[in-house]
Amino acid sequence: MADLTPTPDRPGLHVSKPSPNTPATGAAVCHCGAKATATGDNQVRALVEGYTANHGAAHNRTGR
Repeated sequence: MADLTPTPDRPGLHVSKPSPNTPATGAAVCHCGAKATATGDNQVRALVEGYTANHGAAHNRTGR
């Protein structure tokens, strides 16, 4: 399987939760240079919400 972790050359959002008993992990990199990681279900949920609201496709909606 390919490495799906986002990089500055391949920005995006990646979330993993291999089983119900392990904490979720997440990584996000935006083409604007912002990047973040999170561990734990609640923290990853916040990462996803923040990324989708302020980065990635949100830049196309606002022109930033």
